[in-house]
Amino acid sequence: MPITPVQKNAIEEVIAAVLSLTAPRGKRQLAAIFMDLVDREEWPEYYEIIPEPRCLKNIQAGVAKGRYKEPTDVYTDLSLVFWNAMFYNEADSQIAVDAEALKNSLETEWKKRTVLPVPRSSPPPSSAQKVHGVVNDNLTETKKETPSTTETTPAPPTPAPATPAPLPVPTIPTQTAAPAMRTQTVPIASTSAVNYYAKPVPIRPKSAQRQTPDVEVDIVSPDSDEQESDFQAERDPQSEEIVKQLEKGLPRWPGFGENGWIDDINPERFSDIVHGLKSYKDIIGNRLAVCLESLPEESSPTLHLSSTTPISLKQIETRAKHKMYKAAKEFDLDMAQLFEKARRWHDPGTEAYGRALLLQRLYQALTSPNPPAPPYISSTNFAALRAGPGNVKPVHGPDGEGVTNVTTHRVLTRDRTFVDEVNYKGWKIKLADWVHLSNPDDPSRPIIGQVFRCWVSDEFDKVGRPGISVSWYYRPEQTFHPANRQFWEGEVFKTSHFADHPVEDIIEKVACQFTARHIRGRPRPPFWHVGFPLYVCDSRYNDRDRVFVKIKNWNSCVPEEVRQSTEFMPIYPFERTVYPVRLPSPFLVKGAGKGASKGPGGLLSPAHDQDAAGDGVARKRVNGLTKIASADTGYATPYQPMQAPYSQQVSQRTAAGPDRSVVSAAGGLVAIGGPGQVEKLPPETAKLFDRDPDTNEVLWFAAPPLNMPRAKGPRHSLAYLQFLASKRRIDSDSASNEMGNYGGGRAPKRARISVPPTVTETMQQVWKEMQTDLSMLT
Repeated sequence: MPITPVQKNAIEEVIAAVLSLTAPRGKRQLAAIFMDLVDREEWPEYYEIIPEPRCLKNIQAGVAKGRYKEPTDVYTDLSLVFWNAMFYNEADSQIAVDAEALKNSLETEWKKRTVLPVPRSSPPPSSAQKVHGVVNDNLTETKKETPSTTETTPAPPTPAPATPAPLPVPTIPTQTAAPAMRTQTVPIASTSAVNYYAKPVPIRPKSAQRQTPDVEVDIVSPDSDEQESDFQAERDPQSEEIVKQLEKGLPRWPGFGENGWIDDINPERFSDIVHGLKSYKDIIGNRLAVCLESLPEESSPTLHLSSTTPISLKQIETRAKHKMYKAAKEFDLDMAQLFEKARRWHDPGTEAYGRALLLQRLYQALTSPNPPAPPYISSTNFAALRAGPGNVKPVHGPDGEGVTNVTTHRVLTRDRTFVDEVNYKGWKIKLADWVHLSNPDDPSRPIIGQVFRCWVSDEFDKVGRPGISVSWYYRPEQTFHPANRQFWEGEVFKTSHFADHPVEDIIEKVACQFTARHIRGRPRPPFWHVGFPLYVCDSRYNDRDRVFVKIKNWNSCVPEEVRQSTEFMPIYPFERTVYPVRLPSPFLVKGAGKGASKGPGGLLSPAHDQDAAGDGVARKRVNGLTKIASADTGYATPYQPMQAPYSQQVSQRTAAGPDRSVVSAAGGLVAIGGPGQVEKLPPETAKLFDRDPDTNEVLWFAAPPLNMPRAKGPRHSLAYLQFLASKRRIDSDSASNEMGNYGGGRAPKRARISVPPTVTETMQQVWKEMQTDLSMLT
């Protein structure tokens, strides 16, 4: 039941009483050290051992802002603060003693107020005591009942504060408990033949599922997108933990809506529909309903489903046979929850996942206004289109292979009435939403599309039927790329294909983030919920030229109505930038017992689109021009060069100029001991330096610039030097022509013009002769 104003006041009084508790001697506040969460950088193992960290400050803020829905959720979180401290620290440490005193005070103060429900005295289900299986519900001493393995492998004592409060810890040091006590898990029995609990995950209380982080909405502007795209870093081991910790507190999906369900189907058809799904076989005789029958009846909270009520195909069949459904909506909702569980249970891309999506599309065809007649046969896996991504004809020109008239280069407006949204099977689809759509070529890889228009058909034979126009996004296996190209986890590519889909093609809502936001946080509801598929887009893909182009303006990829909107896909930010995992080409990855992926795309030959210099940049001749596409591993996106090893970057550097890197100045990698001796700058340091525009490397200098005068420039301009060179060339050509006129011999010299001597020259000559005569006389 929701928290009433009276209960809220009582809860605030309990928290105030707990915070005011002091030590018996002195004025030390016992709760001061439990106000903030433990520092993740100083105590990373705390977050590996404690499933649900809590602190009093966040709980107090959550109560004030009305985040809790039930009083028991508040008590669970408050008690977790102290149960966590008692588990992580030694029983005789000061922190554990304070935590036990505060826990007892909490229980006493809570029971004093009759408006609050009766609290539990045992640890919550999500506590470390229950998760690691070291305590039962009748716990009296948490740390004294340690398994015998603890004695053989004791852990060295290490100071470990329960929370990173600014106040100093009392004189008694704290120690960590033995790891052996924390690594034991309780096996959970399952009534199903399937190993449903193969990956046990701690169960979160309802408060953790509903609580949202106290952060501001991070809106990304176009300018910040461009700045963010110039900086990148490797994915470190803590990135996965940062993502998990953020997603733990995100709001869970409230479930299907009230609109879009079937209401005009005769209840007598329910059994026929279930029988049709169970008996449907593929062309080689395999019954596809096995993927639904293998689902466990219980709904695990780790799947993030809309409902935890047990559901199975057998249950639905039994209810349909005994006519237990009072309305068609109840039957439709049960089937939608069954397919939802199948999509979460089976791994995407597997055969079982594809069978579940094919049966979902068959079910949606059977409940459509024009259902198919048995036997159910379809060449498109019951999808509305004749071909899917990778198999349609490119829209960039007439040349190219593929099925024609499936997609267009723009949104069509003829014979339809545009609407704000459409509702189908509890999904509310509106402008700019991303969805999974049935793929006629491969059901295990549904089409990823962004909605650009919602409409109702005005065609004669389809009047009143809703549909959507979407922009297709290609998966890596639906593109042609070099074998050495790497992809981000969940990466897809924007294309120029637009297609019209009826609502029966809709599988589920998904989300896709552009890299500037994906590395900084997760989308806020209703754009995305935990458990929904999430993709990341960094580039466009031209399927005719088979090239990738980095997206620089994200607004050009979304409908005009949501461009520059501060309400479009805001995020819950991470505590720092987190980059996705990089994966090799899906055509080179082999799964367990399976070969590499197959798809309409493929690997480009080593000589295809490579220039003679071997600089690793793909080039393709298009209409007499050379188009350069960043399709190589090191230059696929501006983020990836920094993620590649330095030795790989050196081998892929373009020949735009001399190599002035520190490694080259030292004599190369061999001279310094190999790649293992190269250390990268921390991201927070690297972003402060300028980068080379050609290689995207950090411009690093060993010393500051010297205070020296600039060298003098050339005496003459380039234009004048060119004039002199042209003049010499003309003179040379003239001389060659004259030589040719004289039979190839030397050209005759020009006759000199005789000039009479001047008076001065005549007098000098006379005077010289007179001096000569006088000398002869003497």
